Amino acid sequence: MLCTWARDHGVTGTGIDMSLLFTEQAKRRAEELGVAHQVKFIHDDAAGYVSDEKVSVAACVGATWIGGGVAGTIELLARSLRTGGIILIGEPYWRQLPPTEEVAKGCLAHSIADFLMLPELLASFGHLGYDIVEMVLADQDGWDRYEAAKWLTMRRWLEANPDDEFVKEVRAALTSEPVRYAAYTREYLGWGVFALMSR
Repeated sequence: MLCTWARDHGVTGTGIDMSLLFTEQAKRRAEELGVAHQVKFIHDDAAGYVSDEKVSVAACVGATWIGGGVAGTIELLARSLRTGGIILIGEPYWRQLPPTEEVAKGCLAHSIADFLMLPELLASFGHLGYDIVEMVLADQDGWDRYEAAKWLTMRRWLEANPDDEFVKEVRAALTSEPVRYAAYTREYLGWGVFALMSR
């Protein structure tokens, strides 16, 4: 995302990820797009990270555990943000409340309490002192494409690595994930990125 923004909008920025694989892929992508001079990537845990210089946009898309949840992550990102800047938070929400804890676990949540319904999530931003100035929600087709791409990746990996020690684990996931997704995540879990500005 940062590389694409650098290419399309001329931004500069820093990306942080715990995965060495993702960090290396991001560096290669920056080279491919000719934006390596605009972006840098740090292989580290983003929990507690505060930029040395104040930024216009601080984003956490899909890793709010870095601040112990949405509220803590917003507080952490705000420490890097200049006045008038925008915080981007990517977070799941319940499209419909799971009827049981078992259904929530089928959505790969620990419990129903892990996520809020969309109206409650939006209200929580206001309770924290932020206005929502934009949001992009995954639609059903987007969710399907996102999940199905994982299945193709697993299938290709299995074909390319038939003797790897993780073959049984990946094979089991490829066998079970489409059904689990259709039965649980597709029906109950939503995903959005929310742009917030301090009041």
